[in-house]
Amino acid sequence: MNYFQLFNLPTQFDIDLAELSSRYLKLQRQFHPDKHSAGSERDRLMSVQQTANINDAYHSLKHPLLRAEHILALRGLMLDDEQRSFNDPMFLMQQMTLREQLAEIKTATDPDDVIDHVEAELLQAKKHLLAQLAQALEQDKPEQDQQAADLIRKLKFFYKLQHELELIEQQLKD
Repeated sequence: MNYFQLFNLPTQFDIDLAELSSRYLKLQRQFHPDKHSAGSERDRLMSVQQTANINDAYHSLKHPLLRAEHILALRGLMLDDEQRSFNDPMFLMQQMTLREQLAEIKTATDPDDVIDHVEAELLQAKKHLLAQLAQALEQDKPEQDQQAADLIRKLKFFYKLQHELELIEQQLKD
């Protein structure tokens, strides 16, 4: 299923999230199971299925990494939870440094300062990689699609680190 077609949006990485939300609400109203409760069993089941498809599509298009993966899937390149190592020494060093900083938070004299520093680094890295990803996906060429796939893999690392940082913050508050 092409999620962009479902929402009648152009197949591109940069989308208007407000427009996406507006179209989501419109589709939800149109296909909500309550609206089809008086219909046949088949109509009710179709409504439930369509609502599930709309929810999945909305979730995927709303999140930049899932949106990028969907674009690549539409182009025939699937990334399905693969594990792949990186040959980028700068990225690997950045990974190690950030992991060390996360490990130091709980014993730091000023954990908030370390948290702020790591958050700033993560934000900057994600912003930079997302811009590169948008550029790569604009090309719609196999070599740029491979580059986009590598960028997605890197971004997944930063999103995972962001989540880990949030868990550490929560533990410090408890």
